Amino acid sequence: MSSANASSPLLWIHEDCISPTSPPFAEYPLAPAVWVWDDSLDWSLKRIVFVYECLLELPVAIERGDPVAVLQSEAERMGAERIVTVQSPSPRWAEIRSALRLPVEVLEPIPFVELRGTVDLKRFSRYWKRAQTPALLPGGTSPS
Repeated sequence: MSSANASSPLLWIHEDCISPTSPPFAEYPLAPAVWVWDDSLDWSLKRIVFVYECLLELPVAIERGDPVAVLQSEAERMGAERIVTVQSPSPRWAEIRSALRLPVEVLEPIPFVELRGTVDLKRFSRYWKRAQTPALLPGGTSPS
């Protein structure tokens, strides 16, 4: 990761913002960014490969370990005074955020699709059954 100016934040990129158009990259295009492989997550090999291939398209350093320790260490090394990331519904994200010693600026994500009503997020196939049609339509809004 390149050195950053002291007023530059560190961008924390996680699974809810692995796009070059995600808010942290849009708001702070010159800020250094880091992804931390969190060993506590039990992801399938397919998911790991998919995420890794996405990360290869981004200007992001890829680290492995405890996210709190890695983010704190990288921010300190670069002189960043805050961490910028995107809101996530993940309980693990909330744990990490609350454990960070630096201020965390949380940006709102750009919705992939807007679904009305309750959405079952426990299985991707259930989510995709509802999201597929509106995701492929102009405007991306679910009619039901």
